[in-house]
Amino acid sequence: MKKICLLIVLLFAAWTTSFAQCGKKLVIASSKTEHLDDQGNVTRTDVENAVVTITKTDIKITVADPGGSHEMTGAIKSDTCNWTAAYKEGKTVIKANITGMNGEEKPVTITITGTNGKVILIFAIDDEPGDDIRIAADKFEEAA
Repeated sequence: MKKICLLIVLLFAAWTTSFAQCGKKLVIASSKTEHLDDQGNVTRTDVENAVVTITKTDIKITVADPGGSHEMTGAIKSDTCNWTAAYKEGKTVIKANITGMNGEEKPVTITITGTNGKVILIFAIDDEPGDDIRIAADKFEEAA
């Protein structure tokens, strides 16, 4: 009986850890942005500091380059979150409406994937295929 109780506790702990970042405030920071064509090939690389802050309801993207700082914000419409190892292995897909620097709102899909401890974010404007943005996280962490 003790073994069964211990097994249940261990399984619950593993399950809780796998969803630890879901619904939490996350910060993803990167120093390089890659623009992709519709086949996923890199068409342009920009050296710029990008910070993506994600809460349960909102997303904010701040990009700083030699030309200044730009910010985009939006409301999250839906998300799916499935991580087997918090911040290392798994995937989150977010559907949101982002308001850009020109004030225009666009529907976007943001996919965050963790593989072998490396976290990649793909930002795709739903009605503009072939101009996706990819960033590799230099930092991916839970924020207070």
